[in-house]
Amino acid sequence: MISAEITLTAQFYDLDPMQVVWHGNYPRFLEEARCALLDRIGYNYPQMEESGYIWPIVDLRLKYVRPIRFAQRIRVVAQLTEYENRLRIEYRILDADSGEVLTKATTTQLAVEAGSGELCLESPAILLDKVRKVLP
Repeated sequence: MISAEITLTAQFYDLDPMQVVWHGNYPRFLEEARCALLDRIGYNYPQMEESGYIWPIVDLRLKYVRPIRFAQRIRVVAQLTEYENRLRIEYRILDADSGEVLTKATTTQLAVEAGSGELCLESPAILLDKVRKVLP
């Protein structure tokens, strides 16, 4: 399947009072990796809007395995696992040096026609075409 990876460093402003990355910052890390993946496909949010669809996240799941600490370098890997009826992306946040898994996550997005607000039960042809062009 198609994947993309980014590298980040946990900043002081990411931390909670216990000196670990606050749980509410993890979706931001996922978003950055998701955008890298969507760029790879050629169908990021501006292209979605131009094609007449919006893709809200309807499900987000996070499994915190180990905390991320200040100045820790992490790799966030996003992999497209479903695309024909919805966008399902699986994520792994890893320690950049050791490769240890720190977090596992998934997001699910559904296509919605921008004008009518109608939910699409199948992914639009534009997404299918773009994904199939990138698949090996």
